[in-house]
Amino acid sequence: MNRPLIDQLVSALLYEGYILYPYRPSVKNVKRWTFGGLVPRAWSERHASGDAWSMQCECLVAGGPDTALDVRVRFLQLVERTIGRPRQRMPRFTPGPRTEPPPDYEPLDSMTILGRTWHPWQEALERETVVEQVEISQLLAERRTVPFAFPAGREWEPVCDIGGDAAGLILRERQDVTGSIELAAKTVADDLVRLRVRVGNETRLDESDAAALSRDQALLRGLASTHIILGASGGRFLSLLDPPEQHRAAAEACQNVGCWPVLVGEVGDADTILASPIILYDYPQIAAESPGDLFDGTEIDEILSLRIMTLSDDEKASAAAVDARARALLERTDALLPEQLARLHSTLRPLSRDSTLIRDSQRSAPLRVAANGDRDEPPPQQITIAGRDLRPGDRVRLRPQRRADAFDLFLDGRTATIESIEEDREGQQYLAVAIDDDPGRDFGLERMPGHRFFYRADEVEPLGSEGNP
Repeated sequence: MNRPLIDQLVSALLYEGYILYPYRPSVKNVKRWTFGGLVPRAWSERHASGDAWSMQCECLVAGGPDTALDVRVRFLQLVERTIGRPRQRMPRFTPGPRTEPPPDYEPLDSMTILGRTWHPWQEALERETVVEQVEISQLLAERRTVPFAFPAGREWEPVCDIGGDAAGLILRERQDVTGSIELAAKTVADDLVRLRVRVGNETRLDESDAAALSRDQALLRGLASTHIILGASGGRFLSLLDPPEQHRAAAEACQNVGCWPVLVGEVGDADTILASPIILYDYPQIAAESPGDLFDGTEIDEILSLRIMTLSDDEKASAAAVDARARALLERTDALLPEQLARLHSTLRPLSRDSTLIRDSQRSAPLRVAANGDRDEPPPQQITIAGRDLRPGDRVRLRPQRRADAFDLFLDGRTATIESIEEDREGQQYLAVAIDDDPGRDFGLERMPGHRFFYRADEVEPLGSEGNP
């Protein structure tokens, strides 16, 4: 297991959605914690809000009875931050957190002292619970449930003025959170086991609390951005996106709820699975050009960095008042050198002949398609599939075989029109298609990115003139 690489990836994912551009406590950040949130079970069952109390990961492990598993569950525990002004003068205070009861104070919506502003906010603490060296044979014999708990806590710190008096205070409070990790295994073939890991929020609430708590109050007793990391020794995990053909049915039978398990580490490693609430492909990587976390999972570094640069000084001050992470993001972006910003625009990486896994996972941008850029002859104008000669303009039905990424799930069974036939440097032919019911189909037929997809000949079915195979 390449622990540093995996920890870097998980740490970035843990804070996806933590705060969204424009990074101020308004607009998109009013309703937060949308990724991997697990509320208390009693609250989830009492309210029809759609908020889950558990997530489930199922994956395939190839190995023997002595294959051992390590299970790590990582999440963010929310901390409610309030601010206020002491009702009595508090002279000569040393800054720093305190656990004793705070003085009597007046709650504030905003506080500015010595040019720095604070707002009420929900911060987060990183939490991790670990179950080590569980043998497959033990889980085949009986399921195992491991409880975990993080207690409630409260602390405050003074905010001093230029004379050292406590002109304000910050109060941070967290609720107790309890949960469980349930492990089970079932043999599905010789030396192949389906592993199930279920994480649940078991925080106790009586009936009146379950009924009275608002969603925001329930989230303070919840698990935010929950991730599951599985490690295997003496065995290996199988990709659920591109499993061996003989195990494809077993992979499709895995039921994953609220998470998406993929292989992580160096390409070709099979000892670690990451089950994330964000859909990924096998062996995801953080771009080396990225200067740091930007938190907004719907955008890319260059766009967000340019947008941050357009914020006014007042808007940046409002964003910096959110918390230390937002403030560091702004300072880092403002300090970007021109050459660092230029690196975010585009990077060309050469491809090796053994990089099939990475290249085949890009349906909408198949990097291994050479587009005949280094060939003198024109691209193929015809391909024979199921005894029929197909040309650009003919229609097909998509039947993805590799489940290379999420598009293979979304587009399975859709009809499409062939835009062109492409061939890579190894002689493998592909159909470049535009999806028939894509609102941007015309862009695909015009070879625009994002609306043009690539499939092998064995991943499509020819259609007749009436749209029937």
